[in-house]
Amino acid sequence: MRILSIDYGKRRTGIAVTDSMQIIANGLTTVDTKKLFVFLKDYFEKESVERVILGLPTQTNGQPSENQQRVRLFAANFTKQFPHIPLEFYDERFTSVLAHQTMLASGIGKQRRRDKALVDEISACIILQSYMESKRNI
Repeated sequence: MRILSIDYGKRRTGIAVTDSMQIIANGLTTVDTKKLFVFLKDYFEKESVERVILGLPTQTNGQPSENQQRVRLFAANFTKQFPHIPLEFYDERFTSVLAHQTMLASGIGKQRRRDKALVDEISACIILQSYMESKRNI
């Protein structure tokens, strides 16, 4: 069974998923947020997903960010539509910064680094990898 992570955004949502043995996180795609539930329904019908990790935007001082209310509303709707799939929040502070650093380090060209969809997908991957590492350290 896989673990899926979501970097929820107002316009676009990055999605990452583990391999079936839950060893490696891979970027899956970026979806238009308006079409997210349709995408998830289709994905869940094709793949076994143990749980979903949802990035929770928090400011560096620990206070909720302006996007946190939107993420919590999405979470409530997710739980209603997919009550059989556990949903966990995970702090997503600095994931966009880390995504940009990852893109720079990997040698991705300037034009491709401007691709916000790619940043969202890499951010979802970082959220998932961080979540998995935190569980291994318990």
